[in-house]
Amino acid sequence: MRFSIVITTYNRLSLLKRAIASALDQTVPCEVVVVDNCSSDGTEAYVRSLGNQVVYHRNSANLGHSGAVNTGVKVAKGTWIKPVDDDDYLAPNCIEEMAKAIALRPQAAICSCQAAQVDDNGVELSRTRQVGPGQAFYIPQEDIHYGMLLEQVPFGTPIQVAFRRDAFLESGGWDTSLTSCDDIDSWIRIAKYGDAIFINQCLTYRTVWPGGYDQKIALETRMNTNILMKERIHALVNEKYRSAIPAIQDIRHYLCLHWGLVALKQKKIVNGLQMVLPATASPAAWKLLLGARKGHQPNPAVRKLVLLDVRSSAPAAMLMNS
Repeated sequence: MRFSIVITTYNRLSLLKRAIASALDQTVPCEVVVVDNCSSDGTEAYVRSLGNQVVYHRNSANLGHSGAVNTGVKVAKGTWIKPVDDDDYLAPNCIEEMAKAIALRPQAAICSCQAAQVDDNGVELSRTRQVGPGQAFYIPQEDIHYGMLLEQVPFGTPIQVAFRRDAFLESGGWDTSLTSCDDIDSWIRIAKYGDAIFINQCLTYRTVWPGGYDQKIALETRMNTNILMKERIHALVNEKYRSAIPAIQDIRHYLCLHWGLVALKQKKIVNGLQMVLPATASPAAWKLLLGARKGHQPNPAVRKLVLLDVRSSAPAAMLMNS
């Protein structure tokens, strides 16, 4: 197993330096690839000054974030890819801990960990929640989409995730037509090629700041793309769970409530009411929203699914369960 860290960047040299330093500071050797989306701020000169420590690829035109990720994976030589946006960074033991877990579950196609959200000064604001039992555990491929639909096995943002290179390429890479959720869309498709691993350790850092890409996308667009992702996941849920999942219309209404409340919280009153009103008469949508607001507590079916993934496994595949 060999890891490639693929860092995508565009005109953020000061942040990029931190991301590259975190990649070069890993406790195990790995390839570091920087994909430059045609920056004009001195990025090329800086990365080239690092010599053979870093593989540098400059796109001839700005291909967008998704296009840069696709290019980076193609350039990389590793069997596993760790994507990093230029404003995010890794803990020194990130790749080492992921490699340990993957070695115990070679059927895996995707791996995720906890992340700390930090401000643009590196001050921690929050951490993503623990998912499932133990320090690390796996979920068989046939169970992944069921867990994703009910938000019990969220893979998270790119900085939290690593994936097998061949699964990424076979799944078609990132969809460059999407303006948001291009990462989630990819996780959905990669999950068709193997098991998932979750590591309950904070191994990555995600910067939350006004310059982040997601801050520039309209809430209505984010809501509609979120609904599209749920529709794609719903269609892939294994047949054995079909009788246990909510109707897709209830999920659509739940997301309208969620994003409408986000808009109202941001004092976007008209937009918020437009999103919320179509869903207010759906008791099932309110139930899903209240469940999410309580911290995504697993329903009995999901709790059983997650625990069985560990307890029914042979000891060698229990992935450091504690």
